Amino acid sequence: MTMFAGIDVGASSVVLVCRQNGRGSAPETFEQSVAGHAALVRRLCRVAPQCVVLEATGIYYLDLALALQAAGLPVAVINPRSFHHFAKLKLVGSKTDGVDAALLAEYAERMNPALWQAPEPHRLALRDVGRQINRLTAARTQAKNRLHALRARASTLPLLIDDELEGIAVFDRRIQRLTAAATDLLDQAPLLARQCQLIDAATGIAKASAIAILAELCVLPGHLKANQVSRYAGLDVRLWQSGTSVNQRARMSKAGNAYLRAALFMPAMSAVRYDPRAKAFSLALQRRGKKKMQAVGAVMRKYLTGIWACLKTDQPFDSAKLFSEIHLMGA
Repeated sequence: MTMFAGIDVGASSVVLVCRQNGRGSAPETFEQSVAGHAALVRRLCRVAPQCVVLEATGIYYLDLALALQAAGLPVAVINPRSFHHFAKLKLVGSKTDGVDAALLAEYAERMNPALWQAPEPHRLALRDVGRQINRLTAARTQAKNRLHALRARASTLPLLIDDELEGIAVFDRRIQRLTAAATDLLDQAPLLARQCQLIDAATGIAKASAIAILAELCVLPGHLKANQVSRYAGLDVRLWQSGTSVNQRARMSKAGNAYLRAALFMPAMSAVRYDPRAKAFSLALQRRGKKKMQAVGAVMRKYLTGIWACLKTDQPFDSAKLFSEIHLMGA
């Protein structure tokens, strides 16, 4: 009999439900790890489903989808909004990992989604290199902060300052080497090279930052909207309000791709200093009561929206299309 499978992907685990003859199996939980993915693949290979459906959300679905496709399983990665509307249509009141997995299995049976195509190998390679650049950049920033703290003390041994300087120089060399490797990958893919140039046109975004940002965005499905990409990055704003007793300040969700957020942070900080429109926008938010870092988060969202538009339209980044002239007049 025809079998369909739905997988709900979480940060620490994935939940599988198989559906046959209109009935779903009990949820099965697997660890969100290489070993857990391997166990899930073995389980699915035994039942040979006609379609395995999961959502394109968070940062964890891609590696799992790659593992499933490598095993020859028919994988469909669907738009989260499409699944949201399907769940509303089914009038499901509860929301748990098991319920979502069962709904995804039913989606596979009823909607006949198109099968997913994995990103090209050079895009995946660029993602891996970009993430390593991101990690090294963060470690170098920590080293620079330590160096600043050491130099602020009159009693610091010169040996410690020299040691931090040596460590920073090592990070510089490693980042330069990986940036050169990423440039070689871009040279093999003219479209990605062009997109990197479009991103690099933004104030505050240097070559390494452009590579780190593109490395995360180039593996996303092209049909995603700007607000979905913001949610993917964890830059969406969450409200905490209920009745009259709960009214907390809105906060950035941070429930998404930490690599993309990290790659956007320093460009946004630079934009607030050197791009007049971004600076005016940030100041306008602060005058309305937002804290400085909240304003930086808003600039990050704006920049990500502009970058995604660049990739979709093949146009260079232009902050004039993102920030209102009203803010400039009030600056």
